[in-house]
Amino acid sequence: MDIDTTATSATTTATPLHLWIVGVLATLWNAFGAYDYVMTRTRGAAYIDSMMPGVDGAGYMAYINAFPIWVSSAWAIGVWAGLAGTILLLMRHRWAVPALLFSFAGAVIGIGYQILKPSGIAEMERGFNAYVGYLVIAFAFALFVYARAMRTRNVLR
Repeated sequence: MDIDTTATSATTTATPLHLWIVGVLATLWNAFGAYDYVMTRTRGAAYIDSMMPGVDGAGYMAYINAFPIWVSSAWAIGVWAGLAGTILLLMRHRWAVPALLFSFAGAVIGIGYQILKPSGIAEMERGFNAYVGYLVIAFAFALFVYARAMRTRNVLR
């Protein structure tokens, strides 16, 4: 009787250095996003005043608090799925891909709403503040594409 000793599980590739670099930087980025989310939700106007001098924190918080529940939910999903996704990426876990897809979708929905319905706060629509939302969406998309590529190359298990 012959016994087949070949491995039946999928093989994984060695972890490339760029995964650690991208993973650590992306986790720091998403950790700041989580910090910003928590501070905005708990400290409100005082946090906004400290982070964005010249922006009316109370007015901005009134704008945020008026978000429909689906926008607030998308924001939360985008933030927490992004943080989970980058941690999963560092763990080389295949679930990083769907987590980062949820993060991208949350960013598109939450920030897309803000882009389509401007705050009316002039300082938020000038300079760097006018482009932050686009940057967040682009970064979330890039992380999803990167994780998918790592899964395709069998780096994620």
